[in-house]
Amino acid sequence: MINFDVIVIGAGASGIMCAGQAALNGMQVLLLEKMRMPACKLRITGKGRCNITNIAEKAVFMQHIGPDNRFLHNAFGTFFSQELVEFFESIGVKTKREQGGRVFPQSNRAIELTEALVKWVRKTGVSLQCKTAVKDILIENEQAVGVITQDGRKIFAKSIVIATGGKSYPATGSTGDGYNFASKIGHTIALLHPLLVPLRSDENFIKSLSGLHLKNIAVNVFVENIKKHEAFGELEFNDFGIEGPIVLSLSRKCLHDIVAKKKMVFVLDFKPGLSELQLDNRLKRDIDTVGKTALYDLLRGLMMHQLIKVFVQRLGISQDKKCGQLTSAEREKILKLLKNFSISITGHGNYDRAIITGGGVSTKEIHPKTMESKLVQNLYFIGEVLDLDADTGGYNLQIAFSTGYLAGISLKK
Repeated sequence: MINFDVIVIGAGASGIMCAGQAALNGMQVLLLEKMRMPACKLRITGKGRCNITNIAEKAVFMQHIGPDNRFLHNAFGTFFSQELVEFFESIGVKTKREQGGRVFPQSNRAIELTEALVKWVRKTGVSLQCKTAVKDILIENEQAVGVITQDGRKIFAKSIVIATGGKSYPATGSTGDGYNFASKIGHTIALLHPLLVPLRSDENFIKSLSGLHLKNIAVNVFVENIKKHEAFGELEFNDFGIEGPIVLSLSRKCLHDIVAKKKMVFVLDFKPGLSELQLDNRLKRDIDTVGKTALYDLLRGLMMHQLIKVFVQRLGISQDKKCGQLTSAEREKILKLLKNFSISITGHGNYDRAIITGGGVSTKEIHPKTMESKLVQNLYFIGEVLDLDADTGGYNLQIAFSTGYLAGISLKK
């Protein structure tokens, strides 16, 4: 007995979009969520602000995605950033653009966006059931025909969509269920790992800088003394290492080297807008101006207060030394440290601190025009459960919404 046209497992970004679009196409849709409320992870994404998408041109956008961005040509060709912004505007969520092309709700409240999405999906006629975990997928004659819930119920449908997310932020319900479903069916699961994570450091000054937020700094990443990556933007210190937008994006590029325990050093340039010569000239002027005051007062004009003590310790110069007494060699040490403040990286955060999961269901086994499995008919995979990942900046949520939308309009009645 068929109960529904479609069952979507997981009421996150991709699942809600998919369910709503299928319902708008006249299908009877059941959306199952194991948590007590839908879209738990979406409610906290972007530190509660929710970076919906990015307005970068498609060719540029694609450069931020791996491991096979070509898989998304059909999804993005059907529903991309402009369509997503228009969709949210249509359901009452006004948006704004910020630095780097990032798009946020105008209210800066992820909860507003989430509530609007849930209200919309209910309005489309979707039957949303929370606190309903799925134990297994029912397969007959190489076709998906339904699900078995944790309490033993069998619910039948013509199509099943797996939108269970990854393993990041497991407290929100993302515990890797979709990978288990896919593996049982015979799908290949690319190696799973936490991605877009804070990085660990054993430097003795890290805890004293916890909470420090630095803007407009440049970072060069050296692996085994060879420069491999660079970035510019915002960085934050926490009690075990560093995080912030540029660290999260760099973590995606650095993870394999970190896991391989290669020597890795992040070198921070606190004054990237000035060449060494320009910075040296500024130091000379500042020293002439405040010659009778202490080094501490000179540094207050160059960096945030919380950083000064660590900076002075690294210099090996007393913070009470009068600026007029600084030698040219000491001035050069200040200059070099401002442009080359090194932090050794020794590890990375776990899934509970990761924004997304790397790895997942191989896209080679999914039809890119529909999101349907190539192994099992009427079974679809969307969102983070797929082996797709991207930098921070709105790229990952766009993948979720686009793949969800494409599956939703491709489902067979």
